[in-house]
Amino acid sequence: MNQDSNSQIMHEASAASSEQTKSPNQQKLQHFQHYQRVYEISLLVCYFAIDAGINATSVIMEAQRSGGQPEFALWEPFIWEYSSAISTLLLFPLIVLLLKIRPLAWHGLKQTLVIYSVCAVIFSMAHVALMVGMRKVVYFINDSYYDFGQLGFELFYELRKDVWSFVFFIIAIHLYRTLIAQWQGQANPIQEGEQTQNEKSSADDIERLLVKKLGKEFIINVNDVQWLESSGNYVNLYIDDRIYPLRSTLSKLTEQLAIKGFCRIHRSYAVRLDAISSITPLPSGDSEVTLQSGKVLNLSRRYKDAFKERLSL
Repeated sequence: MNQDSNSQIMHEASAASSEQTKSPNQQKLQHFQHYQRVYEISLLVCYFAIDAGINATSVIMEAQRSGGQPEFALWEPFIWEYSSAISTLLLFPLIVLLLKIRPLAWHGLKQTLVIYSVCAVIFSMAHVALMVGMRKVVYFINDSYYDFGQLGFELFYELRKDVWSFVFFIIAIHLYRTLIAQWQGQANPIQEGEQTQNEKSSADDIERLLVKKLGKEFIINVNDVQWLESSGNYVNLYIDDRIYPLRSTLSKLTEQLAIKGFCRIHRSYAVRLDAISSITPLPSGDSEVTLQSGKVLNLSRRYKDAFKERLSL
């Protein structure tokens, strides 16, 4: 067996050992972090698919309520509803992006509402364009013609519904993010909550983190964090057996906290150098880093030189 194979086995063994030492709650949190996007997309697709199906069958049932035959083919309501649902799904990531760029907050609320109003109109126009385009293509394939109706009237008709949907999505996304952050106990640098965009300190000035969890707020000191772990769209900060997620990448956060003595040791881990108890070389060329808490992490060959250089400073 060659050295690369040995190294791969050691990596897998180290990862398995790390998972086994985590509590069930920590494992559940990490599972959610890794598959959060999958769960979110699946929930959205299911919601829009079910909603469109109910609306389409409702149109058919309403037409049949009088006892006569509908003036449309039975497949048409499904095209109407699902073209609308698919168009909304395609535009949904842009609403998420808008909330990321311009979060819903009391500070600058008037300006934010003006921006949201303009975006709501743009959302409606884009939704109508995609929806009508899909319908025309399907009707053309079926040797038929789709008539959108009187343009001005229909655009206003759709605008009413789309603006309400846009408002609902904004509120729902904001509430969802708030609930997830509260459940996870998500951490944020304190200066981000205390300063405006133009007054923020540099990232290297991070001293403390504000954690909000289940209605409570408390502060943790960056110097108390022992190691960092990449987990999906988050970096988990560990203090003994407690875990605090922070929405960032491991590379970015390690660079920000380098001044505090943090160093990358693996594609998934970074440690605070003062928290290290011992380093044990392995036959594969990697090493095991044991922290003062007893936690054992893998030091990858890829990061060993930079790690040694930081230790010598």
